[in-house]
Amino acid sequence: MEEKSAFLEFVGDTPVTRLLNFLIIGREFDYTLTDLANKAGVSWTTLNRIFPNLRAQNIVVEVRQIGRARLYKLNANNPNVKKMIDLHKGILLESLKMMAEEKLIEA
Repeated sequence: MEEKSAFLEFVGDTPVTRLLNFLIIGREFDYTLTDLANKAGVSWTTLNRIFPNLRAQNIVVEVRQIGRARLYKLNANNPNVKKMIDLHKGILLESLKMMAEEKLIEA
């Protein structure tokens, strides 16, 4: 069984949060819808249900097109996305601190 990220443990493991977690981690890259579904662990049907809302909120933007494939990435210029990225970083940092403290106690 794959271990959940600290972010998913904190905010809950749903298709939307899995997709956001993946997009935040890989925010420098662009992805096709197929890549997003496969790499975020979201079914194609679910992705097609939730993705239009992420586009409508300007969380995800289309950055280019290669042939018929459209590529999307996280819109790091959106103020709400910036807050999500800060939350993601904060949760991961706090998780690392807690793990380091546990290691010190064990030693």
